[in-house]
Amino acid sequence: MGQEVARHGKRLEMRVTGMRRSDAPVADVEKLYGRPELHAMLREADFLVLAAPHTPETEGIIGDPELAVMKPSAVLINIGRGQLVDEDALIRALEEKRLAGAALDVFRAEPPPPDSPLWEMSNVIISPHSASTVAQENTRITELFCDNLRRYLDGRPLRNVLDLRKLY
Repeated sequence: MGQEVARHGKRLEMRVTGMRRSDAPVADVEKLYGRPELHAMLREADFLVLAAPHTPETEGIIGDPELAVMKPSAVLINIGRGQLVDEDALIRALEEKRLAGAALDVFRAEPPPPDSPLWEMSNVIISPHSASTVAQENTRITELFCDNLRRYLDGRPLRNVLDLRKLY
């Protein structure tokens, strides 16, 4: 997902940076940061797109300290998992205008509770997590399942297997 964000950002002539576990080059990414350099990356970001999975390593990766180093003109976009962001810290940063805005597709609880301030904030865009569903998605899922069932019965390796070390 992050690679697609990078590809589209580059097509829009954005300077694209990113963070990942390895330092292997990624197409359309000008500079890769390691986890220890998170704050340095955040200081530069005009748009922060979170497209990471929820793992113990990524849980709460964006909280008060991270939001504090971001530009007041920056926008946080979370299309990964709700647990990546401390929602209370995000709400405070948005209310105090320490962050220009947020576009949120995922939340700690989905949907956010009716009394969540996020619903009423003029600097927040909320989209339903399933908004990206395309007509072919169920067909692709069914095809993958059937292919994996055939592979399993034939004793062949499965596709899209969860990496128990990385948890994605």
